[in-house]
Parts: sequence; structure tokens; C-alpha cells
Amino acid sequence: MNGIIVAAGYGTRFLPVTKTIPKEMLPLINKPSISFIIEEFIQSGIKDIIVISSRRKKVLEDFFDREIELEEIFRREGAEEKLNAVTPYEAKISFIRQTEMMGTGHALLQAIPWIGDEPVVVAYPDDIHMGENPLAGQLIQTYKETGCSVLATIHNPPHLERYGVLDLADDGKHVKGMIEKPPVGKAPSKEVSIGRYLYTPQFFQYLEEGWNKHSGGEYYHVYALTKLMDEGKVVFKETEGERLDTGDPAGFLRATLRYAAKDPELRSIIQEETKNLF
Repeated sequence: MNGIIVAAGYGTRFLPVTKTIPKEMLPLINKPSISFIIEEFIQSGIKDIIVISSRRKKVLEDFFDREIELEEIFRREGAEEKLNAVTPYEAKISFIRQTEMMGTGHALLQAIPWIGDEPVVVAYPDDIHMGENPLAGQLIQTYKETGCSVLATIHNPPHLERYGVLDLADDGKHVKGMIEKPPVGKAPSKEVSIGRYLYTPQFFQYLEEGWNKHSGGEYYHVYALTKLMDEGKVVFKETEGERLDTGDPAGFLRATLRYAAKDPELRSIIQEETKNLF
């Protein structure tokens, strides 16, 4: 099974730093945010990974390449921990460029020649998952049980009306629609879609079909997903574990603190500085 990371956007919420540094390379302490997705995929058994990027993001390719000079220095010094830190992941990571920013559906179209006739897990680097059971693995297991495309969700988050809320079929498992930012008290369920999906090959067939009908402007995955929903071929998986949203500075700060707090030394610094600040 392949994994796709959609990482072609401009990252304008983080300007000016994203003028030259891809948002996906902004670190939570010492690890670029995109690395969390790569590691989640690998832990889920996905070793063929496609990153959809753009011309301003060559540093992503450099990061996942070998750094031979550093490797040799650390090897001579016997600095095993540092050597491990710069050793590339044991996965085949390929890069495809989206040459025009025409929406996420258009971005996914670029990967079709490389993914073959099998399901694909799609991730956006804004959504980081932490937990013993990797999220991509949860989606794969749900697909094996149902044969359907799978949407990852979180259940009843605060401010439900700010999200895309699933409209569920009578069986409580299949998804028949999605309501974006429903009015307060009008949400069709308490399941909110997040940035992790497993798509069957049929999704990409409908994605191409929708593109052929597209009349201009940005193109998203709504047409393809709606077609599958209408056929009863989409289910959801409520996320086990912790989801961190790094899509804006406030969320990124929160994610950094949550990640840092897992380290006892860094946690003590957070506690100390919190007292000093407030």
C-alpha cells in the first residue's frame, strides 16, 4: 500500500518564515512536522511514500536524502546517536511537483501514474497523530474489515460547528455526506473529519472523472468522495490516540508544547517558564 503526503501549499499563515522554509519543515523541537507523518506511515507498514510538493520546497527532498559527509564524520567519531539521527528512513520516498496551485484534488491527480491499483493513505502535514496504534494503521485495518474508503474522525470536539461533520447512514458506520461548518445545534452527527484518509482505487477513477467535468479554478476531492458516498462505499474510523493540529501558529505552539512535555527534561522547563510568565 502507498502513502501520499500533500505538501504543495504556500503555508501563508506562517509568513514570513515560510517565504523560504516549507511549513512542513518547521520543527516540533528538533523534528520537522512532516517526519511525524513519515514515521506514522512506516509504523503502519507503508514503505512506498509519495510527497506532492512544489518548486519552492526542494529542501524537503534534501532532508530525506543522505547526508554522506555528516554520516562519515559521525561514523569516525563513533557518535552512534547522531548517526542514527541523520540516517534516512527505511522507506522509498518519491517527490512529485504540483506545478500549479489548483487545489488538493488537482494535487492528488498528479500521483495517479505512480500509485497503481491499490488503496492509498492520504495525509496532510497539518494533522499529526501520536499514540501507540498509528492512525494510518487504524485506517488500513478498517479497510480490511469493510473494503471501503475510510475517513479518520475525532468525536465531538469543542466548537463542533467549525468542522466538517459527517452525516451518517442508518447503520451508524457508513458516511452518506458531510456538512461543512453546520449551524450550532444542527450538526448531523458528532463525528468530525480530520486530515487523514484511505482511498480505494475507485476514488481516483472518480477524481479523474470530476476533473474532466471541472470548469476552472481550484479542484478538490469533493466530487469523487460524494460519488463513493452515494454508492455506500465510505466508512469512518474514530481516531485512537492524540491528534495535534499544526495548521496555524496557535495550533503549532500547542503541538510543540504537547510533544515537548513527553520529555521529562523539557517538561520541567515548560513548568518552570510557565510560572515565570504568569
